[in-house]
Amino acid sequence: MPDATLDALLNSWDRNNTILVNLLGALPDGAMDARPMNGSPTVGAMFAHIHYVRLVFIAEDAPECAVELPADEWRAEPDRERLSQMLRVSAAAVRDAVKRRIETGREMDVHYDHPILFLQHMIWHEGYHHGQIKLALKAAGVPLDNKTIGPLTWRVWMNKTTPPGAR
Repeated sequence: MPDATLDALLNSWDRNNTILVNLLGALPDGAMDARPMNGSPTVGAMFAHIHYVRLVFIAEDAPECAVELPADEWRAEPDRERLSQMLRVSAAAVRDAVKRRIETGREMDVHYDHPILFLQHMIWHEGYHHGQIKLALKAAGVPLDNKTIGPLTWRVWMNKTTPPGAR
């Protein structure tokens, strides 16, 4: 894979994590306990689950990049700054695993036919929970305003990092 293509792929992962951390930071006070419906995980538990899922798949599929797993997949971390740091750590581990496996031409050990499929699964999984989190906020009566959250989410995906024609 050419370096520029790998860089773009890894940049998509970095943007995905930035969006997730931005969403976490934009939550109103008290929102970590919101649920999309009774019996569903809380917003805080969904963020913890995302962190856990990243790390458990790395432990199984690229153990040389593994970091310590949390004891509980769904244990909500009440400290948003700590949770933000946890998400940064697990995002870096995913990035490292994908980069190493692509650069060395190694398959993932248990799941996925290619490291890119692992990365795509993580992005899809996190997008799914992003939607659940926003639904939980609506159900709790504290929806995020699109004018506020849009620049922190969609714009992160869509904005160019270099001016058109500068490449």
